Amino acid sequence: MSSQQVKVTNVKPPNAGQSVTVVELNLPDGLDSTVFDRLNEDLQGVFDQAANGNSHRWVLDLSNVSYLGSAALGLMVNIRHRVRTQQGKLALCNLSPRLSQIFKTCCLEKLFTITRSRDEALRAVR
Repeated sequence: MSSQQVKVTNVKPPNAGQSVTVVELNLPDGLDSTVFDRLNEDLQGVFDQAANGNSHRWVLDLSNVSYLGSAALGLMVNIRHRVRTQQGKLALCNLSPRLSQIFKTCCLEKLFTITRSRDEALRAVR
């Protein structure tokens, strides 16, 4: 599945037995309700398809996201819960300084594995 907001690729890291699903988000600073609803549907579809294929290792690349409001942060928490419920692993990567500060302010850096780069995130979910 791929849209303007969500790009999904499967990556097989070197020396790893299982592939990792990388989800790249490309979001504007302001998400109106229509854009948010579409994002929510797209991500739900991504995780539903992957659950059927037994994908349990995830990297969420936020390099094209500079801001997340409360609804989108709640969506991130829901994604984390969904991955953990399936005994999966999730790492976030490439957070902008502004986004990192938002995660710290909301104490979300304690819930997520956050890495600087995609390579570090791929290693974190092995």
